[in-house]
Amino acid sequence: MKKGNGQLRLEKQTVIFEAALKVFRQKGFHKARIADIAAQAGISYGLVYHYYRNKEGLFNAILNLWWEDLYRLMEETQRGKEDLYQRLRKIILYFLDTYQNNPDLIHIFINEISRSSSNLKPRLEYFKKFMVITEGIMADGQEAGCLRQDIEAHYLTYIFLGAMETFISVMVYGNQKIKNDQQKERITTSLLEVFLHGAQKSGQEGAKL
Repeated sequence: MKKGNGQLRLEKQTVIFEAALKVFRQKGFHKARIADIAAQAGISYGLVYHYYRNKEGLFNAILNLWWEDLYRLMEETQRGKEDLYQRLRKIILYFLDTYQNNPDLIHIFINEISRSSSNLKPRLEYFKKFMVITEGIMADGQEAGCLRQDIEAHYLTYIFLGAMETFISVMVYGNQKIKNDQQKERITTSLLEVFLHGAQKSGQEGAKL
């Protein structure tokens, strides 16, 4: 069966995306060239420009897919009837699943966005939206009596997202892969337990720190 123009376009874009992820990870955004991406994809230099005006346009297209999927998950989680534990678990698993299945994307997110002020600044609105939705989940948890109310919801958001981002960053910088689903579950449970219940050993309330 002959492929339609839409399907051919999607296939070409997928090839370009996968090549761009590898090149952006290896060289970094600023050193990567469209020629490098075309060579990695095995296509002509001009074909990349047929779909994307420039390197930044391609970079943004990749990131937009990441953010759109994340926002969709967040909004579904916010609207859902699941308890706080399950909501936060889904957020952590989104990042860990992506790291497990598409490590190049997480490497780019950490190195080229989260920890790069020059790349982060023009895309700060994406982060703000993500944090606002997360803060709403924290506020719901406070209202339900699951989270303490003497700490503001946006502080709880910083603590939760900061712990998750730092954990994943350490894995990225150490080039540590997620070996299997069991390890992924242990990481998720550990992050949730420490955030929700603290790291102090049970029965040692009031012990010296």
